[in-house]
Amino acid sequence: MAQVHLKNVVKKYGSLEVVHAINLDIEDGEFVVLVGPSGCGKSTTLRMIAGLEDISGGDIEIGDRVVNDLAPRDRNISMVFQNYALYPHMTVQENLGFSLKIAKFSQSEIDAAVQNAAEILSLTDLMDRKPGALSGGQRQRVAMGRAIVRHPDVFLFDEPLSNLDAKLRTQMRVEIKKLHQKVKSTIVYVTHDQIEAMTLADRIVIMRDGHIEQIGTPLDVFEHPVNTFVASFIGSPPMNFLEAQIDGGKIILQDGTALTMPAGYAANEGQKVTFGVRADNIMPQNHAMPAGNNMALVEMEVSLTEPLGTETLLFAELAGSEVQAKMLNPRPVQNGERLTFEISLDKCHIFDAQTGNALKAQ
Repeated sequence: MAQVHLKNVVKKYGSLEVVHAINLDIEDGEFVVLVGPSGCGKSTTLRMIAGLEDISGGDIEIGDRVVNDLAPRDRNISMVFQNYALYPHMTVQENLGFSLKIAKFSQSEIDAAVQNAAEILSLTDLMDRKPGALSGGQRQRVAMGRAIVRHPDVFLFDEPLSNLDAKLRTQMRVEIKKLHQKVKSTIVYVTHDQIEAMTLADRIVIMRDGHIEQIGTPLDVFEHPVNTFVASFIGSPPMNFLEAQIDGGKIILQDGTALTMPAGYAANEGQKVTFGVRADNIMPQNHAMPAGNNMALVEMEVSLTEPLGTETLLFAELAGSEVQAKMLNPRPVQNGERLTFEISLDKCHIFDAQTGNALKAQ
């Protein structure tokens, strides 16, 4: 296993720079997820680590080696692709052992490595099948097994679950997490799905337009987003944002509603801000988590409901903006019904309206 270090890594296509001098340190055995919208540079970054894309500047280190000029086969990495990339004419067993056969390992070494990978991924009953006779989830497990047999320093995953249906994605997330626990390997994983990122990662790297916006544990980036982009991208449903201004030390929404400043934030008198609140922190009275010390009450008219079983998502309007709220232990709610909602202010967020950056406590 190995550490991975990206030092001022740049990628250009002609005069167009798509990755802008990013720095990232990944520890030995760490599971790091690169996440962001399409076109943010996450897959390009992964492909540069793999050697499938040349870098335009900076250095990439795997272990104690600078690998800028090394071919992919010389970097001791294994990559799992979105489309599985299996050989259709080979059985599962042949697919698993093919890279070792090409590397001229002995047959006994190949058999032992293939058997080990098959047991880890529960493939032993599928060894004589060809890819065309496998489900999507089984194919993805074979693709992961083919990566395991090589005992690489680093595993690279490029949106491996995006072709699977929702149920299979959930199952495969569990499989990948179990794989990491078993092989204790360094994993760099790319996805646009923030739920995958939150459930799999030791640390998340959130990217936008070729820049790294924030690096942190899933809980850290969820609870302490550095800007409105991170706040809106991480968390489901997305954070609600309301335009406001600071007046008399209070947050004044556009309809005049006055709210107490959340703990850990401070702003200047008269400053225009964006007030952020997640659906989990705005709930109807008597259908909410136990109240905290810094609560606000607002009345809103419900325009739409989405029953989700143990909770219901409510859509309403506050100060001219649509907000989403959650109702725990739900009851039927009619469109147009007015409810009193509790806002847990100490779990809300304040951002500068112009820059979008979180306002730190002074």
